[in-house]
Amino acid sequence: MSVKIICDSACDMTRAEAFDKDVILIPLKTHIDGKEYRDGIDIDGNKFYKLLSQCNQLPTTSQIGPGEFLNAYNEAGKDNEIVVISMSGALSGTAQSAKIAAMEFDGEVYCVDSLNVTAGERILLEYALRLRDKGLNGKEIAEELEKAKSKVCIVARVDTLEYLKKGGRLGKFAAAAGMVLNVKPVLEIDRGEIKIIGKARGVKQSNNMLTQIIREKGGIDFSMPLMLAYSGCDRSLLDAYIECSRPIWEGNTEDLPTCVMGSTIGTHAGPGTVAVAFFVKE
Repeated sequence: MSVKIICDSACDMTRAEAFDKDVILIPLKTHIDGKEYRDGIDIDGNKFYKLLSQCNQLPTTSQIGPGEFLNAYNEAGKDNEIVVISMSGALSGTAQSAKIAAMEFDGEVYCVDSLNVTAGERILLEYALRLRDKGLNGKEIAEELEKAKSKVCIVARVDTLEYLKKGGRLGKFAAAAGMVLNVKPVLEIDRGEIKIIGKARGVKQSNNMLTQIIREKGGIDFSMPLMLAYSGCDRSLLDAYIECSRPIWEGNTEDLPTCVMGSTIGTHAGPGTVAVAFFVKE
């Protein structure tokens, strides 16, 4: 019996990466001006951000239903153990759909709510792949993920809170404060929910604040998966952050994996976001 790992597309792994790593990726859906797009299939990052700049109304996203999870479980096969990693249940009903489908499936399914999105969800997925490669079974992988997810930290600098406000992911007062002050808000995911943890004036100051917060969190465990993410049609802001924060990486890692925030997360973050996801040191 082998272990099959399933994740939703909010983890921002590409279809090609999923194929190479033997991950079943279920796409969330984004609706733009009346047309539905499957995240990562019908629309990639570049196409999405171009449409975002032209659309008449803010795109909307929809959760994955139990039926879609059940189809993925059948694809994985009832003779295999299945580990499902989903985006934060506090932000979407997708995690609950995974559990509902598991109750209807005649096989072993272990559902893990990542309490995260984008790169934060992605590094938990990457950790699951490491555990699978070490030979752990499905139950053992799920148990390890449940322990490890509390150590996942994602901090992000957004260009504006406008998209989070319109998408209903932040209270009106919090969003208005960020926009009125014309600052670059710094956010984190705390127990599955988005919270403002700082405000900086300008890109340089916000980059410095990200670095400061990483240190305050206890630093990065470089023995665990790490991921940087950005939104928009080019990665210049991400490259500027990497250069600004070079002392964090030098001597600790030779590889800085990156991903583009797809339509599911990009709808709410908007262009110009830079995020760092890591496991906090013990």
